[in-house]
Amino acid sequence: MTQVPQFILDHMWSKGEVCKIVCTQPRRISATSVSDRIASERGEGIGESVGYKIRLEGKGGRNSSIVLCTTGVLLRVLVSKSSCSSKTGPIKDDISGITHIIMDEIHERDRYSDFMLAIIRDMLPSYPRLRLVLMSATIDAARFSQYFGGCPIINVPGFTYPVKTFYLEDVLSIIKSNDGGNHLEDNTTSETPINNCELSEEEKLSIDEAINLAWFNDEWEMLSELVSSEGSLKLFNYQHSLTGLTPLMVFAGKGRVGDMCMLLSLGADCHLRSHDGNIALEIAERENQQEAAEILKKHMDNNFSNSIEEKQLLDKYLATVNPELIDEVLIEQLIRKICVDSEDGGILVFLPGWDDINRTRERLLASSFFKNQSKFMVIALHSMVPSMEQRKVFKRPPHGCRKIVLSTNIAETAITIDDIVYVIDTGRMKEKSYDPYNNVSTLQSSWVSKASAKQREGRAGRCQPGICYHLYSKIRAASLPDFQIPEIRRISIEELCLQVKLLDPTCKIEEYLSKTLDPPVLESIRHAILVLQDIGALSTDEKLTQLGEKLGSLPVHPLTSRMLFFAILMDCLNPALTVACASDYRNPFTLPMLPEERKRASAAKAELASLYGGSGDQFAVVAAFECWSNAKNMGLESRFCSQYFVSSSAMHMLSGMRKQLQKELVRSGFVPEDTTSYSMNAHDPGVLHAVLVAGLYPMVGRFSPNKKGKRAIIETAGGDKVRLHNHSINFKLSLKKNAEHTLIVYDEITRGDMGMSIRNCTVVGPLPLLLLSTEIAVAPAQDNDNGDGGDGSDYDNDDDNDEESEDEDEVKLEDAMEVDNKSSGDREDKIMSSPENIVKIIMDRWLYFGSTAMDVAQLYCLRERLSAAILYKVTHPRNSLPPMLGASMQAIACILSCDGCSGLPVTSDGVDTLATMVNTTYLGKPAPGTRRLGKKQKGQSTEHINSEESQIPGPSKGNISAS
Repeated sequence: MTQVPQFILDHMWSKGEVCKIVCTQPRRISATSVSDRIASERGEGIGESVGYKIRLEGKGGRNSSIVLCTTGVLLRVLVSKSSCSSKTGPIKDDISGITHIIMDEIHERDRYSDFMLAIIRDMLPSYPRLRLVLMSATIDAARFSQYFGGCPIINVPGFTYPVKTFYLEDVLSIIKSNDGGNHLEDNTTSETPINNCELSEEEKLSIDEAINLAWFNDEWEMLSELVSSEGSLKLFNYQHSLTGLTPLMVFAGKGRVGDMCMLLSLGADCHLRSHDGNIALEIAERENQQEAAEILKKHMDNNFSNSIEEKQLLDKYLATVNPELIDEVLIEQLIRKICVDSEDGGILVFLPGWDDINRTRERLLASSFFKNQSKFMVIALHSMVPSMEQRKVFKRPPHGCRKIVLSTNIAETAITIDDIVYVIDTGRMKEKSYDPYNNVSTLQSSWVSKASAKQREGRAGRCQPGICYHLYSKIRAASLPDFQIPEIRRISIEELCLQVKLLDPTCKIEEYLSKTLDPPVLESIRHAILVLQDIGALSTDEKLTQLGEKLGSLPVHPLTSRMLFFAILMDCLNPALTVACASDYRNPFTLPMLPEERKRASAAKAELASLYGGSGDQFAVVAAFECWSNAKNMGLESRFCSQYFVSSSAMHMLSGMRKQLQKELVRSGFVPEDTTSYSMNAHDPGVLHAVLVAGLYPMVGRFSPNKKGKRAIIETAGGDKVRLHNHSINFKLSLKKNAEHTLIVYDEITRGDMGMSIRNCTVVGPLPLLLLSTEIAVAPAQDNDNGDGGDGSDYDNDDDNDEESEDEDEVKLEDAMEVDNKSSGDREDKIMSSPENIVKIIMDRWLYFGSTAMDVAQLYCLRERLSAAILYKVTHPRNSLPPMLGASMQAIACILSCDGCSGLPVTSDGVDTLATMVNTTYLGKPAPGTRRLGKKQKGQSTEHINSEESQIPGPSKGNISAS
C-alpha cells in the first residue's frame, strides 16, 4: 500500500500534472501508520505532501497530495457533496479535485466500502479524470473487475517468509507421538518448503531467471530444460527468491498440463504457497486454466490423508469432540509440544471470543508446566482488554521467557507482532449478523473464510519463517467459504438507507441498493424504511423529510440523532452526547483477567450507575465519563481508571467524539457555542431516563416470570423471550421475584452460543414511553378481562392459553383502534365523556396502562406539542421556540423530573396525575383534534422513546399504572 500511491504521485509530477490521491483504510490505526510510513519513505514530516484524516483527528489533508482516511470519512464526503450538488448544480474543487481513489483491504467488505463502490461507479462517467484502484492481498479480483465493466487486473508479487503448515490430522499425530522426536525437524508430515539453501547460488539464479522468462515472457525452453535435466525435489519445489513461485505454479498458471503432471508424478509439492499466499491450484483458477485446476483438485483430494493411521486418529477425535467448539485441552497439549521441541519464538493463538480466551488462559495457568512466569508470559488480546495489557503483546519477553498471545481476529490484519513464529488457528471467529425478520442481532462463533485463514497463516511469516497449525482438517479447510458474508448483508441498515436518500432524494432506496455488489436482504431494507418512517425521517411515500435531512446530517445513527434533538429540547445535552458517542464507539469498561478483579469491576460499574439512580448499564457509562473528566482535571485520571476498570484511551476517544459532535450541533445552529444552558437537567434522573428512551426506542422489553427456572426472562414487542447477560448491571434484578413486568430499554439482542441475551439495558417507567411511543390507543377499562386494575395480572397467561389470549387481545385491539375511525365517534365520546372515566391505554399494541380520561387527553396534548416542537427546531434551528411550545417543553421536563429514576416494582402506585402536574405549569388546553389518540402518521416529525409498563414511585399517588 505504501508504494502504489507514491508511484502514481511521482509519475504525475514527472509530467507536470496536478495529483490528489485519497487512500482509504478500514481502520484508524492503519490510516495513521501507513501515512507515517509513506511520509518517512519520502523523507518528510507527516502533514506536508502526505496527510491523513480520521474521525476526530487529521494532519495535512486539503493541501496534501496523498491523503489516508477511513472509509467512513470518504463516504461522508461523497454523500454530502452529492447532496449539495443535487440542490445547487455541479460542484467544483472537491470531488473534481481528486485524481485517484485507492481503496485498500477491499476484501473486508465493510458496509461503507460496498456502498461507496456503488457511488463511485455511478460517479466515474461524470469525472473522466478520476481513477479508482482497488487493492487487497486476498481479493476476488475477477468479481470486482466484472462489477466495474471488466476493468484491468494487475497482480503485484508481495513478499512474506515461508510458513510451514500443519492441519488437524498432523497435529493429532504430533501430539500422539511418544518417541521423543522433534516434529519441527521432521518434514514428512507437513506441507513445507524444501530448504533452498542446499542449492548453490548459481543454481538459484538460473532457476529464478528461468521462472521469470516462463512467467512473464512465455519462454519455456530454459525452465523445461532445467526440470528435465536436474530432476530433483530441491529444484521442483524451489521458490522464486522474490515471488515465491515454483515451477509447478508456473506450469499450472500457464496451462502447461503435461509439464505440470510430470512434476506431480515426481513428487512436486502442490501445497506450497507463493509470497502472495496462493497455491498452484489457486493460481490456475485465477488464470482461468480450468483443466489444470481440475487435475490439481483431484491430486489434492487423493492426498488429503497421508496415512491410514492419520485418518483413524482424525475419525476417533471427531467422534468424541465437537469441531465447532474450542478444545482447550488440545491447544494446551500443542503449545506444550511446541515449547518442548523449540527453544524460543512467540506463539499466537486465534480464538473466537473473550470466554474462549479466558478458559484457555485459565487452563494454561492451572498447568504446572506453564505456571512459572519467568518462563512463560500469557497475554490476552481483545478489544475490551486494558490498553496497558494490550501493549504487552508488542514487547519482546526477557531471554528464556516465551510469549503466548491468546487473541481474537483483532490480530489477523490490524497489527503485527514481530516475534511471533508459531500460529495456532482454531478456524473460528465471532461474527455479528442481523435477522431483519425478528429484529435480532446474532453474535455467534462461525468458521473463518479461506481469506481469513490465509491472513492468520501469514502472521507467522511476517518477520521470519514460521509455522501455522490449523486445528481443523484438510477437508474442512477445502470447504471453507472463499470470503466472509459482506457486512452490508449482516447489519441493520437504517443509517445506510438514510444516506441513500441524502445522496439522491428522488431515488427508491431498494432500487439504489440493488446496485451494490451484494445487495442487502429485501426484508432488511423494508424494515429500515419502516423505522425511518416511524421516526419521521421519511414520509409514507419514501420522500426525505426536513427532519430526515437533519438526522442524516449528523455523524451518528438516525435514532441517536433523534435522541440528541430531544435532549436539546429537554436541556439534557451533556449526558446525551456521552450516550451517543459510546453507542457509536465501544464500551469504555475493561475486562479484568483474574476472578477476584472481575467481581471488583462489576461492583465498580454498579457504583457508577448508582450515581444516576442505578439500574442502567448506559447510566454507568454516563457516570464513568463525568467522573473521569473530573478526575482528569484533578490529576487523578490514572487512579480513577485503575479503581473503576475504565479504559483511559476509550475515554479520551469519547471526549474527542463528544467535542466533534457538539461542534456539528453548533455548526447546524441547534445549539449556541456555550451549551451550558442546554444541560440544566443533565443530572435529573427522570429527564435522563426519557432521553435514553428517545435513543433506544423501540427496543423495549418487560420482565416476565420464567416457570422453567429461577431467573426471570425479558419479553419483547416481537414476542422474543431473552435473558439478561451476566455482565449487565440488572442481571441480579432477574433473580428477584418482585421484578415481574418491570420495563427496560436495551440497545440490542444478541444470539450467542448460550442463546439470546441482552447485555446493556436500563430500567424505565411508563411516562417516557407514553410520551414518545409510536402509537397509543384507549379502550374502556372493563375490556381488560385479564385483570381488574394496575396489578399487571394480564401478563401472566399460561402457555396453553397463549393462542386464545392472542385472539382476545386482537379483538380488544381492534376495539381500541376504533378510536381512529370516524365511524366510531359515539364509542370515542363514551370513553372520553367524563374526565374521571377509568380507561385503558394500549401502547404499541402490546403494553397496557390504566389511567383516567383527563390524563389521557393531557398526555396526547403533550405528544402533539412535542412533535410540533421538534418540527419547529428542525426547520428553524437558530430560533427559540414559540412561547406555547416552550411552555409545553417545560411541562414535559417537569413531569419527567417527578418521574425520577424509578421503574422497579415498589409499593407506591405511581406519579402525580398528569392533569395536576400539567396545570401547575400553566399549560393551555389541548390543541384541536387531540381526541384522536391513535398512531402517529409516518413521516411526521415525531420522536420515539422507549415505553415501560411498570409502576413508578413518585411524590404522591397518581392515576397512570400498569394494568
